Amino acid sequence: MRKIRILWTDDEVEALKPHIFFLEEKGYEIDTCSNGTDTIDLVRQNTYDLIFLDENMPGISGIETLRLIREVRTDIPVVMITKSDEEDIMEAAIGSEIADYLIKPVKPKQVLLAIKKILDQRRLITEKTTTDYRQEFSRITSMISSAASYSDWTELYRKIVFWEAELEKSSDPGMAEILKLQENEANVLFSKFMINNYLNWFKPGCTDKPLQSPDLFSKKIFPHVDRHKPLFFILIDNLRYDQWRTISAELSGLYRVIEEDLYYSILPTVTQFSRNAIFAGMMPSLIAEKMPEYWINDDEEEGKNMHEEEFFKNMQLRKGLDYKWSYNKISSNLEGKKVNDKVHSLLENDINILVFNFVDMLSHARTEIGLIRDLAKDESAYRSLTRSWFLHSSLLELLKILASHSIKVIFSTDHGTIRVQNPVKIVGDRRTSSNLRYKMGRNLDYDPKKVFELKDPEKAMLPKTNISSRYIFALNKDYLVYQNNYNHFAAYYKDTFQHGGISMQEVLLPVAYLEPV
Repeated sequence: MRKIRILWTDDEVEALKPHIFFLEEKGYEIDTCSNGTDTIDLVRQNTYDLIFLDENMPGISGIETLRLIREVRTDIPVVMITKSDEEDIMEAAIGSEIADYLIKPVKPKQVLLAIKKILDQRRLITEKTTTDYRQEFSRITSMISSAASYSDWTELYRKIVFWEAELEKSSDPGMAEILKLQENEANVLFSKFMINNYLNWFKPGCTDKPLQSPDLFSKKIFPHVDRHKPLFFILIDNLRYDQWRTISAELSGLYRVIEEDLYYSILPTVTQFSRNAIFAGMMPSLIAEKMPEYWINDDEEEGKNMHEEEFFKNMQLRKGLDYKWSYNKISSNLEGKKVNDKVHSLLENDINILVFNFVDMLSHARTEIGLIRDLAKDESAYRSLTRSWFLHSSLLELLKILASHSIKVIFSTDHGTIRVQNPVKIVGDRRTSSNLRYKMGRNLDYDPKKVFELKDPEKAMLPKTNISSRYIFALNKDYLVYQNNYNHFAAYYKDTFQHGGISMQEVLLPVAYLEPV
């Protein structure tokens, strides 16, 4: 096994001998250097696992040496050693991305601890995470088997998403696979829960039900509107809870999450239904009844989400509200920059609504473009790609602007998505909806044991185009494929991210209230 090789730079090299003997006895290979210039040469010529660097040296200082090291190698962790704990020195070192710092005089055991903390970090994290998850495994299993209410399922899903993120830090893939099995089991039972309870939530007088799409504004957004300070509501289309947690982790220093909840999307979990219900404050059947000029049926070619402003305007009138507001839909970075350029005019409004479509576009592009599918090969990579977009997006720039003006923000989404695995054969006529996770039509043939069927869409407050129209919803990781050319389409859509059906990832959605730091 290769020895760990360390470079130690200090103008008082002779004083380091006890430390070097100590580390060599522990099995480390130590090179020494007395100045910054020679340090750079050694870094160019050799491969080091770690560098100890004295901050106060004649000639090139430790901080300058560190900068030059970074020009040569960005991957070597550096521990800064200083005689002073002055704030400006520490800030300069930390700003240069040091791995750690020690204050003289240092003891051999301090040095050893720093080495282990840095070089053994991955192993230690893996061991700790694995141990913690093993302890949590039985609890998660128990929660899956005992979940009986909508709040039980939100608590369980939060826990699963938390452990997904934690196990990503581990180098042990086995634990992540076990969690995936638990997640699959949870989705099977969640589907059964939805089948058994969903229609009950729409019965007159039902009070024991979760927050759903039509009530999002009245329960989570309007209560935070303050006429003395604008509120920004940011809806990211097709954003899963795990993706939201990835984004929110990048907001440290700008915003802090004051309140974070999960609400339930209505079915079907697609933009046409769920987002229209959000902005109208009504279920789809009521929208079709009361605002027929704006409701576009499944079998019509026109865009299904072209009237959100009209829906929102109508909702305000119904509720007797007269907020000054704006609405912007952003489908490109250029459109986002245009909004950012006029943000000062938006500060005059009570509420500003921004809909970002990138994540939904990413999901669809992953299906159609092989390169994107390779980049987002699984949920972890999908989250990573979402994070990358956010860090380079006009949205982050907007949030920086808003934070500087102490503007409060609410984040949410209209539905999630799930990576499908199991094709389910169905038969339908040419007017049947094309979505892979739900179908609406009148001549549907399918195995009723494999779907959630709504023979009476009115009970779920869904419109229908024909008196005999029905809806069916795919469950868990299933997707619906027609019998014509079945093998081709089953293979083509396998492992793609789809939405419209029933799974925790599609239904359980984040809504978060944030205040500037």
